[in-house]
Amino acid sequence: MDSLLEHLERFSEVLAVSRTTHVRTWDPATVRRALQWAGYLRHIHRRFGRHTHIRKALERRLQNQWKQEGESGPALAPGLANFQALGHCDQLLSLRLLANPALGDAAFHCLLQQLFPGPGVPDAEEEALQGSLARFARCRTAAHMLHFHAYRENPVLQKDSLMKTQAELLLRRLQEVGESEAESPGRLLSRLWERLPQNNFLKVMAAALLLPPASLRLQEEELGVCSPRTPGDGGQELIRWLLGKSDVVVAFCRNLPAEVLTSVAGRHPELSPVYLGLLTNWGRQLHYDLPKGLWIGTEPQDVPWEELLSRFQSLCQAPPPLKDEVLTALKSYKAQDGDFEVPGLSIWTDLLLALGSRV
Repeated sequence: MDSLLEHLERFSEVLAVSRTTHVRTWDPATVRRALQWAGYLRHIHRRFGRHTHIRKALERRLQNQWKQEGESGPALAPGLANFQALGHCDQLLSLRLLANPALGDAAFHCLLQQLFPGPGVPDAEEEALQGSLARFARCRTAAHMLHFHAYRENPVLQKDSLMKTQAELLLRRLQEVGESEAESPGRLLSRLWERLPQNNFLKVMAAALLLPPASLRLQEEELGVCSPRTPGDGGQELIRWLLGKSDVVVAFCRNLPAEVLTSVAGRHPELSPVYLGLLTNWGRQLHYDLPKGLWIGTEPQDVPWEELLSRFQSLCQAPPPLKDEVLTALKSYKAQDGDFEVPGLSIWTDLLLALGSRV
């Protein structure tokens, strides 16, 4: 029992350190030892879960260590406060390492190799662990994008399954920055915009703005990690920064798919007039080519008629009030142009005619 309690105390130290900058000193061997400790405690949970005497002894030690927080000696990190938590201590450790930007590249790659050793025939325990940690590995990959300056493009990040994880990390990071007051959320976003692949970052921002509020704490809640902090509204910080950066909002509205922008505008009404204003300006840059019978631009960067129509069509398929606002604006522009009903005289007339059978 003494040996077991010593293992528990040592692992509590490791778990506490895993969330700090001290992990930058960890090498691959340290990562392997930490995971071995976690695996051992998970084995203890499975083996002694029905042994009341051992379980209660471990519970007391866990509770005593929990009470030590703020006193001398290692304090147990939140999330390992009862015997049941031992069943997923490897997940807790992996989550914290995956989300810790201070973990070095060599240690990070070792962590991934330990969690996902590659082709083979894993036993049932390894297979279950790998399945439960798959999204945590995606967390660390996303953390490389969001926290590290020396980010390298990774094609894996383009998958939709990872975009949500990146978005969650972005909002969580905005919350942490807002709480620490060490750096403003706007400054952080500006740095990310300047240093990260912009097309991917636009997708991450859109995904973040579409996340339900509850998803930010989902991972920790599933693992039983309790935190006294109240989540900040990273989405509002993000939309505020986006609307304050004219070059970013233009790229956001031009490069993302119409359906995504419609969803974001529906979720965040403050974006809809900006998006509609950009669409209006893009439409006014087109002119009607009589021989071709088409609305065309004069510059290569002008938005094609087909794209303009597609974006308005998506907006007009949105629920009220967004749909009503867009149709009202189009009718107003048509009236300003002379309220023509003949095609080719006003782009707003032609848009309304094209939309007529679809709205």
